[in-house]
Amino acid sequence: MPKMKAYATFDLYLADQRPKNQVVIRALRRFVKRAQPKLVESVKWGNGCWLSGTQPVAYVYAGEPEYTQFGFLYGSKLDDPKKLLEGKGAYVRHIKVRTARDIDARAFAALLRQALKLTPVRRPR
Repeated sequence: MPKMKAYATFDLYLADQRPKNQVVIRALRRFVKRAQPKLVESVKWGNGCWLSGTQPVAYVYAGEPEYTQFGFLYGSKLDDPKKLLEGKGAYVRHIKVRTARDIDARAFAALLRQALKLTPVRRPR
């Protein structure tokens, strides 16, 4: 099994992705900054993510060349009237974002707000 890559910063994570995925990640980055400016960018488990305190709220995964995942750790608990979320696990759900134009700001923001409310509050020590 290959070792998971480690990145010291979100910028380093971004720089290591395919150019097509970089475009989508940059757009998601701008979106999250506008929608939830208090979330902090980080890297967890080899992926870019946005934290509340020390807890991941949302993540970005660019492992596929055809799309980038914008996901939520408690995604299975989110109300998703547009049926954007995919996944079958107990918790995590994601949206496949193929281009920056796929970002539905209103729907994504609603999911992000819900995810933030569901995220346990833990502050850095």
